[in-house]
Parts: sequence; structure tokens; C-alpha cells
Amino acid sequence: MKNIGAGVSEVLTRGKKQTEEAEEKEEEYHMMKNEMIFYLREYPNCQITGVAEWGENSQGDIVKEVDTYFLHLLTGQRCETPWACLIGVVEFNECYEEIWETLCMRILNHENIEEDMCYEKTVCL
Repeated sequence: MKNIGAGVSEVLTRGKKQTEEAEEKEEEYHMMKNEMIFYLREYPNCQITGVAEWGENSQGDIVKEVDTYFLHLLTGQRCETPWACLIGVVEFNECYEEIWETLCMRILNHENIEEDMCYEKTVCL
């Protein structure tokens, strides 16, 4: 008569070993974070902070999707768009409104924004 318990144990051991091997094959990465500043050449004090977070392997390749966002001007809270960074800021009047609008539009239209947010400290628009 065959020992069923030994057969089940062998299958479980093989399954565990395969799982461990798969985990070893999975590429290791380190979480990276970069904070940077977007500003207007004409008005350098008009600034919005952008943040990028991603996973990078030992060769410097991005292996985990890049997460980009912006920081609110007053609270520092995460904002998904540059426009959201301006909500509740009372210092805006008609003169400054156009300047901030220009900065937000240039950020949204900026080519290679994801790459710049990962590797640059400042971007003059």
C-alpha cells in the first residue's frame, strides 16, 4: 500500500521550491523618488513642485511604473494635476492668474515630463 501522506508532502515541497525559484528570478529593484521644481523663465518665483516615484534595478533601468504627481503650494499634499496645486491659494489676482495658468499649461504640454520628473532637479519652462 502506498503512503499517500508522503506523496502529498512531496508535491507540496516541489510547489514551494518552484515558488522560491520564481521569486529569485523576479528582478529586484529599489524604490526611487525625485522632487523637482517647474518654474517660468520670465517669473522664476512662480514654481510648482513635481514628484516622481519608481522602481529601478541595479542597472538603472525603470522596472516599476513611474508615479508622478505635484505638491500643493500651501499644504504640500499630493495633487494629480498642476491646476490642483493652486486650489485655495488666495494670493492670486488677475495679474498673477495668467502667470500661474501659463506655468500649468507649459507643465502639461512639456515633452518628456515623466523622464524629467525622474532625473532633473529643476525645469525652466
